[in-house]
Amino acid sequence: MSVKESGDELKPAASVVDRGLASPLPKRTAKDYIALAIATCGVGYIPLAPGTWGSAVGVGLYLSLRWLLLGFVHRVGPRHTLILLNPQIQFIAVELIAITLVTLVGIWAASRVERLEGKKDPSKVVIDEVAGQLIALLPVPYLAGPAWNLWILTGFLLFRAFDIIKPYPVRELEKLPAGLGIVVDDLGAGAYAALLLSILMALFMIFA
Repeated sequence: MSVKESGDELKPAASVVDRGLASPLPKRTAKDYIALAIATCGVGYIPLAPGTWGSAVGVGLYLSLRWLLLGFVHRVGPRHTLILLNPQIQFIAVELIAITLVTLVGIWAASRVERLEGKKDPSKVVIDEVAGQLIALLPVPYLAGPAWNLWILTGFLLFRAFDIIKPYPVRELEKLPAGLGIVVDDLGAGAYAALLLSILMALFMIFA
């Protein structure tokens, strides 16, 4: 079974035809186009480093969730004091819900696009990077002061590094069938990035 090369971020990725997959459907349906839209996130067709662009979409989604929650707290919080107690916990809950939804929908979309393309892990599928990037940014505090932007950038770079290097067992997860293998290995890379980011943040707080 062919797998996408781990260094595909450094050059346009050419997915290898996998004869074990079904042939591309002769006529695309509405569900096919929906799956393509979800799987590519609008950036998967960019020929250079599509995974990096997918990660950028993940950062954009993270910032959007934060902005929406911040507006909700400021608008509703004064009338409901419980909302103001711990926005950090609320934000983590929102992030986890978003990660779950992106993962489940991403597995479905990636599986369908893989069948459409007749290729294993098509390079245009970047919804997996979106989910992985959200995991990588989980340790970033809701209110992190002046260093907030720095931690987001660090989380982005760490995830890209782990997604390309694919340390054990990330590369093994890539071999899972269809969309599950496409998405889950990026979740593993995101977990590695989140762990290292947490360590770096703790060291910063100790020695800063």
